[in-house]
Amino acid sequence: MLLKGKVWRFGDDIDTDAIIPARYLNTSDPKELARHVMEDADKDFPGKVQAGDIIVAGKNFGCGSSREHAPIAIKASGMQAVVAKSFARIFYRNSFNIGLPIFESAEASEKIKEGDAVEIDADKGIIRNITTGEQYKANPIPAFMQELITAGGLIEWVKKKIKGAAA
Repeated sequence: MLLKGKVWRFGDDIDTDAIIPARYLNTSDPKELARHVMEDADKDFPGKVQAGDIIVAGKNFGCGSSREHAPIAIKASGMQAVVAKSFARIFYRNSFNIGLPIFESAEASEKIKEGDAVEIDADKGIIRNITTGEQYKANPIPAFMQELITAGGLIEWVKKKIKGAAA
């Protein structure tokens, strides 16, 4: 899996309330959540993000509550991946459960700047900064987790497995 996009930068300890503020949790509609993604971290962000963009952040991205709404809002906004120094464990699992690829790379987190263009090879765990020509290592996404992403998340993956078993 190869991902390519423009970078938006965020710092350390971006919690789930900054990703999707609690005041919008009265809906689970992904499109509505996307309209408010990251607005408490950057009030103009929802209007700036484009399909295919990538978030690069510091340590402990997705900390706070265990709400699945956070990775759903990111994915529904059109962003295709998140790269961070580290992720809160529940956010990490929720991301794969809904089909959002995420990558841990301290070096990429520290060196990639907002506006840079990056390319991520999920199979090899290589993040290449197209803007600077630098390359960073991330943990590759295991084949099973890539299946979850390709299927659109855990629920869609299970549906396909059940359908395949019944055929």
